[in-house]
Amino acid sequence: MTDDRDALLKRIHDLESQLAQGNTSSATPPSSPASPETPMEVAPLQDGESTLRRLVQRIAMILQAEKIVVMFFDQEQGELIAIPPSHGVEIEKLNLFRVRATQGVSGEVFRSGEPLLFHDAPNDNRTKKDLVSLLHVTNGITVPLIIEKRDEENRVVERNTIGVLHAFNKRHGDDFNDEDVRLLERMAKNVGSIIANLQLYREVVEEREELLQTFESISTGLILVSPQEKISQMNSAARHLFGIETDDVLGKSIHDIIPSEEVCKFLKDGVNGSAQEISEVTVMPQGVERHYTIQGAAVKNEEGKSLGYVTILNDITDQKNLDRMKSSFVAMASHELRTPLTAIKGFTSTLLMDDDFTREEQKEFLSIIEQECDRLRRLIDDLLNTARIESGQSLKPDYSRFALGEMLEKVVMVQRQASMKHHVFGKFNDNLPETVIGDKDKFDQILTNLLNNAIKYSPEGGDVVVHAFRDGDEIEVWVEDQGIGIPAEHLSKVFEKFHRVNNEDNRKIYGTGLGLFLVKHLVEDVHLGRIWVESEVGKGSFFKFRMPIELDIEKAKAHND
Repeated sequence: MTDDRDALLKRIHDLESQLAQGNTSSATPPSSPASPETPMEVAPLQDGESTLRRLVQRIAMILQAEKIVVMFFDQEQGELIAIPPSHGVEIEKLNLFRVRATQGVSGEVFRSGEPLLFHDAPNDNRTKKDLVSLLHVTNGITVPLIIEKRDEENRVVERNTIGVLHAFNKRHGDDFNDEDVRLLERMAKNVGSIIANLQLYREVVEEREELLQTFESISTGLILVSPQEKISQMNSAARHLFGIETDDVLGKSIHDIIPSEEVCKFLKDGVNGSAQEISEVTVMPQGVERHYTIQGAAVKNEEGKSLGYVTILNDITDQKNLDRMKSSFVAMASHELRTPLTAIKGFTSTLLMDDDFTREEQKEFLSIIEQECDRLRRLIDDLLNTARIESGQSLKPDYSRFALGEMLEKVVMVQRQASMKHHVFGKFNDNLPETVIGDKDKFDQILTNLLNNAIKYSPEGGDVVVHAFRDGDEIEVWVEDQGIGIPAEHLSKVFEKFHRVNNEDNRKIYGTGLGLFLVKHLVEDVHLGRIWVESEVGKGSFFKFRMPIELDIEKAKAHND
């Protein structure tokens, strides 16, 4: 018997040596996540599970046990749950083997930290909660899985029980004894160590995966560069920014991947410790100019060693465009205000300085002054209405039923008289409804603004046509012009505030860039309709809108509240 025990102890010693090597090379997780430059492989996790499987088989062989089951404590559930790998137990039954941490032999060993030996499981009161009948257990040993944390002098400073280890049914009808208990306790230390390492490794992998998913989903461009000026990470937003269609960029030089010399210089300076904290760069993905602010920071580990340089690129193109539009708006609004004021001041001074003007001449001067005052009032109204919309206030619609045909004819006639240099007329389908529900004054403003816009951008002698017809439960109105047209890249922006198409043909056509913005609000928010534009450069434009014939007033009011 002594020789047999010595042989077993020698085999255990050999196994522990093998496990020590396995823990060092594979099962033990890294103390920190792997370098981002090289994607983390799952081989260590697989190797650790393989090592644990071999150990379970060795335990079964050494103890001559028919079944070996490892149970891990699930803190959220408060249960001890059987986990693979096992020996001699089908996976279907293993998945059912679980017990509360306050019950059965499993719970008692887990709580006390002391092993238990039982010889008649079916009749032992301690095993009734363990579902031993499920595994056809007759006898067994249960020992705690304990993790010890030691200091530099190898003294135990912390002990944590993470589960239990079962050995069931000794072969050949024998019973387990105290020597078996000591052997299993000794081997349980290695089992616990591997399980803890695997759990820690899984947590590291999961945390890294979560970090990478977050990194990838951020809409801001993020780039991490290694000290060797190679790409460690680049999220999809950054790849899209530079027009990079592949995600195979890790480990490659920044100069081979990033087409912008400005960005490469910023990253290189950052790695060398001489970059500015924030800078502004311009890139042109797919030939479209985009503006970005680029911020960077050095990345270091706990020892202060450089791990690389991380940068964030924020798209400020829209902000710069808005600033540019606002500047343009200030210039245009100043001109728009100055022009009528100059005319009013000039003609008023003329009338006051000279009493020899005829009655007709005085009426002509006063008529011009009145027109310029109306122009000034419209500009101020546009500014006030825009301010109300921006502040979330409604333009206070006044809904009623009004005659549609009369309204269309009136607006066309007014604009025809206001612009003798263009042919303004209407083409109205016979299927138009006699009346519609809406805000009469604001419908007038919609059509007037669209006609003013069409006349402004049309050459002298050109046609400006209003089309109107019924389509189901809605009316559709088109304002057609023969003007300069709108480039395709501006079609989606013409209804934005302050936006104006700036080219040589319309550079001298002044305006605030607010008219179409207000029209869009009046159509979509006040009348629950839809507005869009179709245009071709050099051939003119169609501004089209649709709105319901029988507007649901309560729904419209709720939409504007």
